[in-house]
Amino acid sequence: MARVIRARPLTADAFRAYGDVLETEGAFRLINEGRCERYHDRARLEFGGDGRAGISLFHAEPRALPCTVAMLERHPEGSQAFIPMSESPWLVVVAPDEAGRPGTPEAFLPQPGQAINLLRKVWHGVLTPLAAPGLFAVVDRIGASANLEEHHLEAPVVVDV
Repeated sequence: MARVIRARPLTADAFRAYGDVLETEGAFRLINEGRCERYHDRARLEFGGDGRAGISLFHAEPRALPCTVAMLERHPEGSQAFIPMSESPWLVVVAPDEAGRPGTPEAFLPQPGQAINLLRKVWHGVLTPLAAPGLFAVVDRIGASANLEEHHLEAPVVVDV
């Protein structure tokens, strides 16, 4: 029988080991003639090797909870930021590294207006929108060298609320 993990609200403190929560919280400075709040430098972006920063658009098929997670992946050469282009719900699954393999997964439910930046080498589930349109801007490393490791879990986990 699959292990069930409960998704919890996404907070900066709970997510810190895996990356950054991108949101309009805390200090900002006014720009654009005082009409725009700039929340400056919110992510620890990393692009190793021959890489450079790139912005791509991902259009993912929505899933429903409970959902089964059988595979986690990570990117050894760069961070990866997911920025939803709608306020539709989505799910983030991450796991600590344990000797080069994923440890026990955790699941988070971002609130509208939250995005994430995964640090390089962080194990994570695939992009999982919970409703259409499932459209995200993704900032990650573009380069010729391999930047993807996949690990199929011995026992899948089921994520629910």
